Amino acid sequence: MSYTVSIPQQNTRHQPRLLFSFTSKPTPFYSLSSLRFKRKPLLLSSSSTHHQSCPSITRVSTAPVEYAPPAPDFNFQQEISRLRNLVSKLSVCKSLKQKSSVLDTDSRVKHFFNSNHNHKYLARVFGELNLDSYQLFLIKCLIAAGQEHVLNLGGEFEESEVKSARNDVKRALYALVEMIERWDVNSTHQNGDFVVRNGFVLENEKVEDLNKLLKSLAEIEKFYDCIGGIIGYQVTVLELLSQSNFEKQKTSRLHQMNESMECQFLEVHVPSGLDLSQNTEYTSQAALWGIEGLPELGEIYPLGGSADRLGLVDPDTGECLPAAMLRYCGRTLLEGLIRDLQAREYLYFKLYGKQCITPVAIMTSAAKNNHELINSLCERLGWFGRGQSSFRLFEQPLVPAVSDKDGQWLVMRPFAPMCKPSGHGAIWKLASDKGVFKWFNDHGRKGATVRQVSNVVAATDLTLLALAGIGIHHRKKLGFASCKRSSRATEGINVLLEKKNLDGKWAYGLSCIEYTEFDKFESSGGPFSLNSLQAFPANTNILYVDLASAELVGSSNSKKSLPGMVLNIKKPVVYVDQFGDCQSVSGGRLECTMQNIADNFYNTYSSRCYKDIEEKLDTFMVYNERRRVTSSAKKKRKHTDMSLHQTPEGSLLDILRNAYDLLAQCNIKLAEIESNDKYIDSGPPYLILLHPALGVLWEVTRQKFNGGSISMGSELQIEVAEFLWKNVQLDGSLIILAENVMGSTRINKNGELILQYGHRCGRCKLHNVKVLNKGIDWACGDNTYWKHDVQRFEALKIILHGNAEFEASDVILQGNHVFEVPDGHKMKITSGNSGLAIQLEPIKKDMMDNGSWYWNYKISGTDILLEMIY
Repeated sequence: MSYTVSIPQQNTRHQPRLLFSFTSKPTPFYSLSSLRFKRKPLLLSSSSTHHQSCPSITRVSTAPVEYAPPAPDFNFQQEISRLRNLVSKLSVCKSLKQKSSVLDTDSRVKHFFNSNHNHKYLARVFGELNLDSYQLFLIKCLIAAGQEHVLNLGGEFEESEVKSARNDVKRALYALVEMIERWDVNSTHQNGDFVVRNGFVLENEKVEDLNKLLKSLAEIEKFYDCIGGIIGYQVTVLELLSQSNFEKQKTSRLHQMNESMECQFLEVHVPSGLDLSQNTEYTSQAALWGIEGLPELGEIYPLGGSADRLGLVDPDTGECLPAAMLRYCGRTLLEGLIRDLQAREYLYFKLYGKQCITPVAIMTSAAKNNHELINSLCERLGWFGRGQSSFRLFEQPLVPAVSDKDGQWLVMRPFAPMCKPSGHGAIWKLASDKGVFKWFNDHGRKGATVRQVSNVVAATDLTLLALAGIGIHHRKKLGFASCKRSSRATEGINVLLEKKNLDGKWAYGLSCIEYTEFDKFESSGGPFSLNSLQAFPANTNILYVDLASAELVGSSNSKKSLPGMVLNIKKPVVYVDQFGDCQSVSGGRLECTMQNIADNFYNTYSSRCYKDIEEKLDTFMVYNERRRVTSSAKKKRKHTDMSLHQTPEGSLLDILRNAYDLLAQCNIKLAEIESNDKYIDSGPPYLILLHPALGVLWEVTRQKFNGGSISMGSELQIEVAEFLWKNVQLDGSLIILAENVMGSTRINKNGELILQYGHRCGRCKLHNVKVLNKGIDWACGDNTYWKHDVQRFEALKIILHGNAEFEASDVILQGNHVFEVPDGHKMKITSGNSGLAIQLEPIKKDMMDNGSWYWNYKISGTDILLEMIY
């Protein structure tokens, strides 16, 4: 299936006809108190500095109190033209002084510093705070970009209050200001929350906000230098908003597509890709390439998102938390990512007998204290036994949210614009700017897999290994892991784009269209219909990327380094203003999409290609069943919601479905998971949580399980890799916990605590065992199943310290039991004459490291075969 937009060749510099026009005039500031202030002003006053304390500060301004008529419709094209001209002038400047001089000629900057009395006060404040030349340059950029209201220090007025109080207030306040300005203003004083300097009272909180603003502006100026810094950021915002306004008026976007895609002809095809569930032999080979290539692979986690839909809050401090800190199935989501990675490394060790530690790059942000929390978690957990040197944390900038009416930055309080992360597409340029690509290269890495933290099933069975294997074996530049699209999901689609460029050449490549951009592909028949969208596979943001190719894009110092820039205004921006009121504003922020780096990897041909083009491209796609590719814990479920889609509850059900698919192939009888609707009020039918190191690949795991049953309402948790289940019947709770799941830690030559795979692992064998107990109290209202936080009546717990081993055979284990095996010992449970026969003995010295038995892994063709060695 394909969708075609035929576009007549036109000059790409042609600008669309203006829809609005008005004479631009800066909005006046109201920063002075009236007899009936709606809310109190915040920062600035002239004051006597003879007083030794400041218990009460009078704030005044000489700004006229005038009625402001409603603003005319915003002229996007006029403002875009002005800002483009500024960007052009600044781009040829060779020094900061030259750039500052250019900004001094801008009408908004001149008006700010020379006309308005309140702005004069601000200019004095900047001087009193000893701002350096670069910080003043940033302030001028902010003003030139039309965002001087970010510096507003005043209160707000009701229009009726302004009109009624204007004359009397003006006379009284002008007299007061004249008196205050005759006071001594030459001293400096600090007390409590205020700094009094040369007659100005500065609240420490506002000084801190100003410093944060300057830091944020510096980050925006640096990160967006390839498009013109702060001013270029605003140009891009206005251009995207302008296009959005065209959409609202039902104006065709064919010309905009012509410009953005730089083509005469565009056709959108449904990509085929490799179906991992069908071509099993090649899929197994691809997974082996992925395991074999592990020493050449890195791992990239974009964790900078704010994850507002999760509504995650620290129960002790009330602090908002990022998605990485969500406790899911007994551990944070970030721990889950590392656990999956270590399971792949353990599989590599078992096959090749070599230790492999994959370097992990994590993009964080300042949103919700994201960077500090992630760093603290890694430190608290000893960097997961991988050493701090195997991690690289780099922080993405926060960018201002804007109103969709005119691109004005939304402000929570003076000096504090509402900011959010700049989108995961920032990762490529940021990785270049921060030296992350060089760091990977120093570790000998050629490619990397990219995975988002909220997707809890991405490492299921073959998907990640096959994706990485094809990418690194065939030296591809970019790969997508995809699946069937859910009609309920706010997710993009993967597409095969075919276009005829303006130079007459034909270009092909796999790419992604975000759900917010579907209407860009509008033809005479309208936008994509629901039915046509369902034909396309889902974009899951699981990627393989060639690091050298990504670095070329990230370091290009051009717009290409910020792929897929979008302004999503389909959801309101919610924030709390300076008065504690919750605001919901129609707007958004400029974001980049990391998967659209693919748009830099088109293959071009002199003539049109009609068949088998995908195999020849630098981009590729693998396809699998949805629950083995993506299931996200993205949003908190409300009690009234009748859907579990993209909630922790819904993703847990997909984990359980995968467990069913795996164990049912092992001749284990258990009930199949039904549709999500069945469990909205009741919770899941059972809990099965298996450590990924049991196999990673299901082909491996299946050889450790054989026969038996798991009854409805049962709970099975296995946290051990060296494990055997043979004919086990479970009715109740069975929990097996090993301290050393995959190995034990040692201190390396750099003083770092490193997990040594295969060294002194815990082990467990169950043969002909029946487990009977009351298990979970399913009627308990405090149970949170997706957290694995449940109340139990009874359970069988096996706890393995160090390299402890546990074996049970031909026995019924009924009721509540805890078998705790000390380090260096083996416990055997069998049936005795009067109940259970328990034997505890030390492990022989020559078996301490490798155990009294272990699984030997070997490759046979495209298969992995296991043999138990005693």
